[in-house]
Amino acid sequence: MATTDNTVMTHTFSKIHGLAALRIGWMFGPAHIVDAVNRIRGPFNVSTPAMLAAVAAIEDTAHIQMSKAHTEHWRNWLTDEIGKLGLKVTPSVANFVLIHFPLEKGRAAQDADAFLTKRGLVLRALGNYGLPHALRMTIGTEEANRLVVEGLRDFMGRK
Repeated sequence: MATTDNTVMTHTFSKIHGLAALRIGWMFGPAHIVDAVNRIRGPFNVSTPAMLAAVAAIEDTAHIQMSKAHTEHWRNWLTDEIGKLGLKVTPSVANFVLIHFPLEKGRAAQDADAFLTKRGLVLRALGNYGLPHALRMTIGTEEANRLVVEGLRDFMGRK
């Protein structure tokens, strides 16, 4: 990236640092691209408290390692458990899993989404992303992860 003139790297503090509500991140790239972004951004796009929280988050390496370990553990667990239900999960290194559903009526992603939503379990429908037969599940707390697997088990077990 440092040797190209058309590539940037961006990073959000939303997931691993848990600062989504602060809408803060960083970008590294060639000076002419950084200059263009600076010219179009809002004049006060990041608050001082958000900047201070981002600095503290970067320095909290124990939290970062704990978050990585939590995500890896539960991503693997979810992949295994959801796979046991007969659903395909795309291999992931992110903080979410992509669950593929059958095309048959009553078993499709939209059906699963409606079923889970009635239980208060919200996954992301992906029709707008060209994946109408899949749902995206963000890795959550142990309780949330187990509730979704239980909900999927009940959904898949329906007649």
